[in-house]
Amino acid sequence: MDAADRSIVRATQGGLPLEPRPYHAVAAAVGLEPAEVMGRMERMLAEGAIRRIGAVPNHYALGYRANGMAVWDVDDARVDALGARIAALGLSSHCYRRPRHPPHWPYNLFTMVHGRERAEALRAVEAIAAVLGPAARAHEVLFSTRILKKTGLRLAG
Repeated sequence: MDAADRSIVRATQGGLPLEPRPYHAVAAAVGLEPAEVMGRMERMLAEGAIRRIGAVPNHYALGYRANGMAVWDVDDARVDALGARIAALGLSSHCYRRPRHPPHWPYNLFTMVHGRERAEALRAVEAIAAVLGPAARAHEVLFSTRILKKTGLRLAG
């Protein structure tokens, strides 16, 4: 990362500006052309310096108080295909594969579900379970008990 990359990261580490042309605002703040800012961010994504650019909603502020991580034990050979099917349902904000940690943690598919109340979140889990069918050997739902601060890449100074 050079000085221009660092200035872009510093300008965006608290989030992109909430306006119609956020990259233009970043460009103005760091003294670069918008096309250069977008190109540099694309390169940093490709190189892994930035993992992703996406919205990080505060589900609690949106009224979703029942937020649960549903974890599933599915066959490793099928987890990617099943995960794609589950993600396509639109019932979870996150759906991803994680390594197992036997014997205490057999789960390899994670889906984050949200509801205004637990019953609503559990209905999403039931719908996911119906799609997984017998491919899901076991599952649990771990509901959030407190809000954790979410932050991305931070550069000092």
